[in-house]
Amino acid sequence: MARPSIFVLNGPNLGLLGLREPAVYGTRTLADIERDCRILGDELSFDIAFYQHEAEHELIAVAHRARTQATGIVINPAALSYHGYGLLDALKMCDCPIVEVHISNVHRREEAWRAHSLFTPAVTGMLTGLGTDGYLLAIRHVAMLAAARASAAIEPIP
Repeated sequence: MARPSIFVLNGPNLGLLGLREPAVYGTRTLADIERDCRILGDELSFDIAFYQHEAEHELIAVAHRARTQATGIVINPAALSYHGYGLLDALKMCDCPIVEVHISNVHRREEAWRAHSLFTPAVTGMLTGLGTDGYLLAIRHVAMLAAARASAAIEPIP
């Protein structure tokens, strides 16, 4: 029997984690995060489908697949948080838990525009400022919500 999948989506510039502004984002790479997410997925009996794209249309295509293939979604939309309306619309079509992750605390950043994400209407929750641990916490939360959904869907035997 196939395990349920959690899709982890990453937006523009996250492929350069570890090199990009380490004082803000740390020194861990996206490959480090992916490895940790897959290890946790195995512990929780979930497959982790991990994606990073610079282009919004690529992430939209992944969100469309997630609509029918994912138990939940973890997304770090990065800069698309502020202008990714097409991705927002794609996520709104998903009937699964969605947790938005930001490595830095976007509410403490110098640029006020970083604190306002377009994705708020489409996500179940948001984790911000917890570093790369935010990904793992988001996966745990999605797994918990998936378990609750599954147990609610099971009707008791009369």
